[in-house]
Amino acid sequence: MEKKTEKGNGPNKGKLIKLCTIVVTALSLLVMLKYMIALHITSVEDFRKFISQFGIIGPLVLTIFQAFQVVVPVLPGYLGCAAGAMVFGSTVGFICNYVGICTGSIASYFIARKLGMDVVLAMFSEKQYNKWSERICKKKSYDNFLFVATLLPLFPDDFLCYFSGLIKMNSRRFIKIILLGKPWCILAYSLVFGSIK
Repeated sequence: MEKKTEKGNGPNKGKLIKLCTIVVTALSLLVMLKYMIALHITSVEDFRKFISQFGIIGPLVLTIFQAFQVVVPVLPGYLGCAAGAMVFGSTVGFICNYVGICTGSIASYFIARKLGMDVVLAMFSEKQYNKWSERICKKKSYDNFLFVATLLPLFPDDFLCYFSGLIKMNSRRFIKIILLGKPWCILAYSLVFGSIK
């Protein structure tokens, strides 16, 4: 009887932890989103001033911010990449941006995988979803397309992370593509903007 009780509680505890995680994440995102909008960040200089005010914990704030802005795509990713390199230099800026963006990308994948289409349409317009899903369907290999998209700055990376979770792409393959494809564009921003003070 004891074993049965333990087994019965296991799944319930797991569900409760998942629910708490989703609620806390959602609340955190909403607070961050509200703060971002209140700041009226519209340029690299605005972002630079925002990050600079945090002093010694600035690198941590930048990393968390970059993760959040992938999950809730409000600002273009290049703003954080450029500002981070300007404030902390090429190396530290690169590390913060890379860790934050990869973390946010992987989180977006799993959010879409668990919560489905509703969350994707909450983040992106139906028009945008239809436009990119049609383009993606024409590609012979989605894996190759995703890898190229992570390398280049003009693709909607945030959407593709959600889309990958939605189609239940193999998680290991997705993470590998993100970790290998993301650093190059971020590195380019870091080198260009790291010399600007």
